[in-house]
Amino acid sequence: MTKRPITEDDLQAFVDSALDVERRQEVAEYLLTNEDAAARVSAYERHASALRAAMDPVAHEPVPSRLNLSNIAAGRKRSFSRQYLHMAAAAVVLIVVGAAGGWTMRGYSLPPTEGVAALAQEASASYRVFAPDKLRPVEVRADGTGSMAQLVSATLGPSAIVPDLSKAGYRLMGARVVPTTHGPGVLFMYDDDKGMRLVMLSRRMLIDQNKPMAEYSEGSIGGWSWADNGMGFSLVGSAPVDTLHPIADEIRSQATSSL
Repeated sequence: MTKRPITEDDLQAFVDSALDVERRQEVAEYLLTNEDAAARVSAYERHASALRAAMDPVAHEPVPSRLNLSNIAAGRKRSFSRQYLHMAAAAVVLIVVGAAGGWTMRGYSLPPTEGVAALAQEASASYRVFAPDKLRPVEVRADGTGSMAQLVSATLGPSAIVPDLSKAGYRLMGARVVPTTHGPGVLFMYDDDKGMRLVMLSRRMLIDQNKPMAEYSEGSIGGWSWADNGMGFSLVGSAPVDTLHPIADEIRSQATSSL
């Protein structure tokens, strides 16, 4: 019987422990002979571990009293008439607050889940996790052995570039594969003589396959994101966005000239 080929979905499911026993064994054997896939899986596991560590305090918070089952059961023993009066009053309040809130919150929206805006948030999240790491900020170092180029090609395709930011005063430290809800991406990390770090996240785009450069800013992190010919790019760091703009232009120029 011919075995099914190992896909990116299998690698993601392997990290999430979502495979059956037989398929998990097949993926494990595949990883023993495929260094690129093993490197990606290792990156996925590190990224998942970092996310779990960040969310663990929230998971262990006590259940709010309003959600406690005993309190809910006790509340249901109230008389129907009292509940009805409360519900009627609440309905009036909701109508008033909803009208006022809709006007007040008109400038706000839920976090983006698609396109270049989502890519910028993914880059920002990766920057927060990996830029402060002093021990192993990248999975594959820029040591000239060709390993990083192979990683980039295997993840993004043979036409993907490794941006050179030396003219802007930044050295390439290396790269790592990071998982996103839209598929794997490659996170490049750079630093300058002062230790200032930048990251550039690149992944394939299903939405916004061609999108002009847009500014991104959240707290102390800012940058620029765009997409060309189905490939997305997001450069972020703690430097002022005006300083990052010409660097983003240089990356876009290099990507365009490689097509």
